[in-house]
Amino acid sequence: MDRNDIESLAQCNYITEYRNIIILGSTGSGKSYLACAFGMEACKRDCKVKYIRLPELLIEMAMAKGDGTFTKLLKQYKKYQLLIIDEWLLISLKETEAKDLLEIIHARTKKSSTIFCSQFNTQGWHTKFPEAPIAEAILDRIIYNSHIIEILYIDKEHDRSMREYYSFKNSNKS
Repeated sequence: MDRNDIESLAQCNYITEYRNIIILGSTGSGKSYLACAFGMEACKRDCKVKYIRLPELLIEMAMAKGDGTFTKLLKQYKKYQLLIIDEWLLISLKETEAKDLLEIIHARTKKSSTIFCSQFNTQGWHTKFPEAPIAEAILDRIIYNSHIIEILYIDKEHDRSMREYYSFKNSNKS
Protein backbone atom coordinates (compact mmCIF):
# COMPACT_ATOMS: atom_id res chain seq x y z
CA MET A 1 0.00 0.00 0.00
CA ASP A 2 1.22 3.45 -0.83
CA ARG A 3 0.85 5.86 2.08
CA ASN A 4 0.29 8.85 -0.24
CA ASP A 5 -2.54 7.03 -2.03
CA ILE A 6 -4.23 6.18 1.27
CA GLU A 7 -3.89 9.75 2.55
CA SER A 8 -5.28 11.07 -0.73
CA LEU A 9 -8.29 8.75 -0.56
CA ALA A 10 -8.84 9.75 3.07
CA GLN A 11 -9.67 13.24 1.76
CA CYS A 12 -12.86 11.67 0.30
CA ASN A 13 -12.56 13.30 -3.13
CA TYR A 14 -13.45 9.95 -4.69
CA ILE A 15 -16.94 10.41 -3.23
CA THR A 16 -17.56 13.76 -4.97
CA GLU A 17 -16.10 12.23 -8.16
CA TYR A 18 -18.46 9.22 -7.84
CA ARG A 19 -15.54 6.78 -7.95
CA ASN A 20 -15.30 3.45 -6.15
CA ILE A 21 -12.58 1.79 -4.13
CA ILE A 22 -11.74 -1.90 -4.36
CA ILE A 23 -9.73 -3.25 -1.44
CA LEU A 24 -8.17 -6.66 -2.06
CA GLY A 25 -6.34 -8.85 0.42
CA SER A 26 -6.35 -12.12 2.26
CA THR A 27 -8.34 -12.85 5.40
CA GLY A 28 -7.20 -10.69 8.29
CA SER A 29 -5.17 -8.32 6.14
CA GLY A 30 -7.13 -5.25 7.23
CA LYS A 31 -9.54 -4.74 4.31
CA SER A 32 -12.56 -4.13 6.53
CA TYR A 33 -10.55 -1.96 8.90
CA LEU A 34 -9.34 0.25 6.05
CA ALA A 35 -12.81 0.44 4.48
CA CYS A 36 -14.33 1.46 7.81
CA ALA A 37 -11.61 4.08 8.28
CA PHE A 38 -12.57 5.57 4.90
CA GLY A 39 -16.21 5.36 5.99
CA MET A 40 -15.47 7.21 9.24
CA GLU A 41 -13.69 9.97 7.29
CA ALA A 42 -16.74 10.26 5.03
CA CYS A 43 -18.99 10.52 8.11
CA LYS A 44 -16.81 13.34 9.45
CA ARG A 45 -17.56 15.16 6.19
CA ASP A 46 -21.33 14.66 6.72
CA CYS A 47 -21.70 11.97 4.06
CA LYS A 48 -24.39 9.34 4.41
CA VAL A 49 -22.55 6.04 4.77
CA LYS A 50 -23.71 2.44 5.08
CA TYR A 51 -21.60 -0.63 5.83
CA ILE A 52 -22.98 -4.07 4.98
CA ARG A 53 -21.62 -7.53 4.30
CA LEU A 54 -22.67 -8.95 0.92
CA PRO A 55 -24.40 -11.99 2.52
CA GLU A 56 -26.55 -9.60 4.58
CA LEU A 57 -27.31 -7.48 1.50
CA LEU A 58 -28.40 -10.58 -0.42
CA ILE A 59 -30.79 -11.52 2.40
CA GLU A 60 -32.12 -7.95 2.58
CA MET A 61 -32.75 -7.92 -1.19
CA ALA A 62 -34.49 -11.32 -1.13
CA MET A 63 -36.76 -10.21 1.70
CA ALA A 64 -37.59 -6.96 -0.11
CA LYS A 65 -38.43 -8.90 -3.28
CA GLY A 66 -40.61 -11.22 -1.23
CA ASP A 67 -42.63 -8.52 0.48
CA GLY A 68 -42.82 -6.16 -2.51
CA THR A 69 -40.54 -3.44 -1.12
CA PHE A 70 -37.59 -3.88 -3.51
CA THR A 71 -38.20 -0.49 -5.19
CA LYS A 72 -38.15 1.15 -1.76
CA LEU A 73 -34.88 -0.67 -0.97
CA LEU A 74 -33.33 0.61 -4.23
CA LYS A 75 -34.28 4.18 -3.33
CA GLN A 76 -32.76 3.72 0.11
CA TYR A 77 -29.44 2.47 -1.32
CA LYS A 78 -29.33 5.38 -3.79
CA LYS A 79 -29.32 7.82 -0.85
CA TYR A 80 -26.02 6.64 0.61
CA GLN A 81 -23.13 8.70 -0.69
CA LEU A 82 -20.80 5.88 0.33
CA LEU A 83 -21.76 2.23 0.52
CA ILE A 84 -19.23 -0.23 1.92
CA ILE A 85 -19.81 -3.82 0.84
CA ASP A 86 -17.63 -6.26 2.75
CA GLU A 87 -17.07 -9.93 1.88
CA TRP A 88 -17.65 -9.04 -1.80
CA LEU A 89 -18.13 -12.23 -3.87
CA LEU A 90 -16.91 -14.49 -1.09
CA ILE A 91 -19.44 -16.99 -2.44
CA SER A 92 -20.89 -17.51 -5.90
CA LEU A 93 -24.17 -15.75 -6.62
CA LYS A 94 -27.45 -17.24 -7.75
CA GLU A 95 -29.08 -15.76 -10.86
CA THR A 96 -31.73 -13.82 -8.92
CA GLU A 97 -29.12 -12.46 -6.51
CA ALA A 98 -26.91 -11.30 -9.40
CA LYS A 99 -29.84 -9.59 -11.15
CA ASP A 100 -30.92 -7.82 -7.95
CA LEU A 101 -27.36 -6.78 -7.22
CA LEU A 102 -27.11 -5.35 -10.74
CA GLU A 103 -30.11 -3.12 -9.95
CA ILE A 104 -28.41 -1.67 -6.87
CA ILE A 105 -25.03 -1.24 -8.57
CA HIS A 106 -26.67 0.36 -11.62
CA ALA A 107 -28.76 2.73 -9.48
CA ARG A 108 -25.59 3.97 -7.75
CA THR A 109 -23.35 4.24 -10.83
CA LYS A 110 -22.11 7.81 -11.45
CA LYS A 111 -24.30 9.02 -8.57
CA SER A 112 -22.44 7.72 -5.52
CA SER A 113 -19.41 5.71 -4.41
CA THR A 114 -18.96 2.17 -3.17
CA ILE A 115 -16.10 0.41 -1.43
CA PHE A 116 -15.79 -3.30 -2.21
CA CYS A 117 -13.71 -5.50 0.11
CA SER A 118 -12.73 -8.82 -1.45
CA GLN A 119 -10.35 -11.70 -0.91
CA PHE A 120 -10.30 -12.37 -4.64
CA ASN A 121 -8.52 -10.49 -7.40
CA THR A 122 -10.85 -8.73 -9.83
CA GLN A 123 -9.83 -11.08 -12.66
CA GLY A 124 -11.55 -13.93 -10.79
CA TRP A 125 -14.79 -12.09 -10.09
CA HIS A 126 -16.45 -13.29 -13.31
CA THR A 127 -16.45 -16.86 -11.97
CA LYS A 128 -18.71 -15.86 -9.07
CA PHE A 129 -21.63 -14.97 -11.35
CA PRO A 130 -24.06 -17.45 -12.93
CA GLU A 131 -24.00 -15.80 -16.37
CA ALA A 132 -21.33 -13.85 -18.25
CA PRO A 133 -23.64 -10.99 -19.39
CA ILE A 134 -24.69 -10.20 -15.81
CA ALA A 135 -21.08 -10.40 -14.63
CA GLU A 136 -19.94 -8.06 -17.39
CA ALA A 137 -22.74 -5.59 -16.69
CA ILE A 138 -21.94 -5.41 -12.96
CA LEU A 139 -18.17 -5.48 -13.24
CA ASP A 140 -18.13 -2.87 -16.01
CA ARG A 141 -19.93 -0.47 -13.66
CA ILE A 142 -17.49 -1.20 -10.82
CA ILE A 143 -13.95 -1.92 -11.95
CA TYR A 144 -13.29 0.76 -14.55
CA ASN A 145 -14.25 3.57 -12.18
CA SER A 146 -12.32 2.36 -9.14
CA HIS A 147 -9.19 2.94 -7.16
CA ILE A 148 -7.71 -0.47 -6.40
CA ILE A 149 -5.82 -1.08 -3.17
CA GLU A 150 -4.14 -4.44 -2.80
CA ILE A 151 -2.93 -5.38 0.66
CA LEU A 152 -0.01 -7.75 0.22
CA TYR A 153 2.22 -9.50 2.67
CA ILE A 154 5.85 -8.53 2.23
CA ASP A 155 7.14 -11.68 3.92
CA LYS A 156 4.44 -14.34 4.35
CA GLU A 157 6.51 -16.28 6.90
CA HIS A 158 6.98 -13.36 9.26
CA ASP A 159 4.11 -10.97 8.55
CA ARG A 160 1.06 -11.44 10.73
CA SER A 161 -2.56 -10.68 9.93
CA MET A 162 -4.21 -7.79 11.73
CA ARG A 163 -6.32 -10.26 13.70
CA GLU A 164 -3.20 -12.09 14.81
CA TYR A 165 -1.35 -8.87 15.61
CA TYR A 166 -4.19 -7.33 17.62
CA SER A 167 -5.48 -10.55 19.18
CA PHE A 168 -6.41 -10.78 22.84
CA LYS A 169 -3.29 -12.74 23.76
CA ASN A 170 -1.07 -10.05 22.21
CA SER A 171 -2.87 -7.28 24.11
CA ASN A 172 -1.84 -8.90 27.42
CA LYS A 173 1.86 -8.72 26.61
CA SER A 174 3.87 -6.09 28.41
